[in-house]
Amino acid sequence: MPNHIVVVPMEPVLVESPRLVTLKEVRANPKVRKLIDGANEVMRAMGYTEHGHRHVGVVTSITRYIMENLGSPARETDLAQIAAYLHDIGNVINRVDHPISGANIAFTILNEMGMDPAEIAPILGAIGNHEELLGTPVSNMSAAIIIADKSDVHYSRVQNPIIETFDIHDRVNYAVQKSRVEMNSEKHSIELTLEIDTKQATVMEYFEIFLSRMVMCRRSADILGYKFALNINGTYLE
Repeated sequence: MPNHIVVVPMEPVLVESPRLVTLKEVRANPKVRKLIDGANEVMRAMGYTEHGHRHVGVVTSITRYIMENLGSPARETDLAQIAAYLHDIGNVINRVDHPISGANIAFTILNEMGMDPAEIAPILGAIGNHEELLGTPVSNMSAAIIIADKSDVHYSRVQNPIIETFDIHDRVNYAVQKSRVEMNSEKHSIELTLEIDTKQATVMEYFEIFLSRMVMCRRSADILGYKFALNINGTYLE
């Protein structure tokens, strides 16, 4: 008898289109909030300054300011802010290699949220390259995040309640009363202005722990076509 081939109609495969994930959605994501809380708890236990919602919020705001003043497209600015908000999430595992672990965590979350992989890619590059030991500015958003991150020096970041046990990082942050990032169109510079209480820490102590970070800021400003400058207690340094 002849063989008969029965053709079974296949159900159509529905492929969801990527969606435009917003910073507001990322901020409100319960996983993101709990992981950032957890990251800061790890940093607190290890004796580091604050790396929680306050820090990532400050970095996000400065990143937006830089991207907007560069005249970046609106969506690129949105992605830069998302990267800034997630940049330290890897600290929930360990301080060591936290940019790499953070990029992996960010991919999982953003992929679950339905973001286009083409938009996830630059975010991962920015997160994975924000630390001065192994990172390098790889894009405008990466450079903006680096400058924003390294500029967040302020007394409110100190988590150690016992002044007598402060280490140099606590002392330097505690000494900084005001910190502000400004883009100067006339000088074509990105300026970090600090007001330091030298009774708490000296300017030399600031440079002792932040020199490598300031060098990274200078490289980042170069990527953006600007020069990086410091204004410490009225003394201008380029």
